[in-house]
Amino acid sequence: MRQSTTLARPSPSGADGRTVPDPSSPRPPGGLEGELLCAGETAPGPGAARRSPPRLLASYAVTVFALLTLNFFLPRAMPSDPISALIDAESPSYVQSAELRAELERYYDLDRPLVEQYMAYLGGLVQGDLGVSIRYNQPVSELIADRLPWTLLLLTSSMALAAAVGLALGVHSAWRRGQRLDQGLLTFFLALHNLPVFFVASLALLVFSVELGWVPLGGTNTPFRGLDDPLSAGLDIAHHLVLPAVVVAAGTASAYYLIMRSSLVGELGADYLQLGRAKGLRERRLKYRYAGRNSLLVVVTWSAMRLEGLVTASVLVETVFAYQGMGRLMFDAISFRDYPVLQGCFLLLTLIVVSANLLADLLYARLDPRTAA
Repeated sequence: MRQSTTLARPSPSGADGRTVPDPSSPRPPGGLEGELLCAGETAPGPGAARRSPPRLLASYAVTVFALLTLNFFLPRAMPSDPISALIDAESPSYVQSAELRAELERYYDLDRPLVEQYMAYLGGLVQGDLGVSIRYNQPVSELIADRLPWTLLLLTSSMALAAAVGLALGVHSAWRRGQRLDQGLLTFFLALHNLPVFFVASLALLVFSVELGWVPLGGTNTPFRGLDDPLSAGLDIAHHLVLPAVVVAAGTASAYYLIMRSSLVGELGADYLQLGRAKGLRERRLKYRYAGRNSLLVVVTWSAMRLEGLVTASVLVETVFAYQGMGRLMFDAISFRDYPVLQGCFLLLTLIVVSANLLADLLYARLDPRTAA
């Protein structure tokens, strides 16, 4: 086990194997804070060297290429095809014409072999061309540019709300483990965590929009509202945003709470907390500055993994609330088998999720230098 060179002599190891410094020994250069960190220090694991930025970037580059390939082939594995969805047989204006179908397939390059379509797809990505939507007959990049800001607004606001509520209550609950408050919060968040997001969204829409009328039934903003008044326009957007954001944040906040509570409970008996109490530190500082910080290591890793579920939740919530973001665009593209739109949406979401995981790896090494190479 690695020992700090600033400690005069080690005392017997704690129950979890960590070395507790002797209180009478000289403090390390960082003062009491550094001494507490040394008290909780363990040797880096065998995988620490794999966290170097060059290796991380190389592994994520391979991951992105594999996902780009799946991004092309998965939409084409769905039953039916874009032309059949475009020429709806149930439409009153439907005309069965083999010539029209062949012309549309030729126009959208769907008559070419799959390998040639794949190579054209990769070539377009290199040039920044995401193709043209089969349903909207509009460049996919323009559709995404119109919808992406609304989804980013929904995701960032819901993520911030979930983190603020879930992490704070998780720390507070773990610090009072076994008390009534902890039992009540644990029961509530366990129940909330197991409710399907579409059920919560539908119930919230029924109660707060239909019955009480507190929020709009759907949409991102009121048309022509606040054209001359930015403040009025901002308030209108927030009025449409609040309920979808709360619904998306509900499931994420429950997961944040459970992860933080579980992680912090494992830190309660740590030797560095006992040392801090012996030094006379306040409980609030021990709870948030030391135990909470160490518990964040698990939360950071989980947050990047949770982003995929958050994107899925946004698709369902945007569909229920008719919120005109990327999720609603993806839902409509799946219904119409719009390959270019699906590829563009999946590409963007893939890059967001992979970038978040890469950032989490780099941030993890920042929060815990023991994992650095």
